[in-house]
Amino acid sequence: MLLIKWLASAVAFLVLPYIVAGISVKGFGTALILAVLWGIVNVTIKPILLVLTLPINLLTFGIFTFIINGFLLWLLGGMIKGFEVHGFLAAVLGALVLSVIGMITHWALHKAEM
Repeated sequence: MLLIKWLASAVAFLVLPYIVAGISVKGFGTALILAVLWGIVNVTIKPILLVLTLPINLLTFGIFTFIINGFLLWLLGGMIKGFEVHGFLAAVLGALVLSVIGMITHWALHKAEM
């Protein structure tokens, strides 16, 4: 199941440039690396940022989380060769699209288990 989620996340990264202008992914190998690093970043760095920005997150009813996700995607764009994010707006939109694709994937895999 973990392998399927990893591959689905990699495919989401490959689809991302077709949906959001300003994002480019070089190939499937880059997408696989991105999927692993996106998972690591979401497990390690994101919770720390969520705690640090809790007051503004409460004031915006959680919408600021999209800004945090965009920042993390933009950060990965600066770290991974073959993955480019041109602009913070593209990063926020890309993170939003990744979230939607992730929800759909999670729902589909949950339905397949039943």
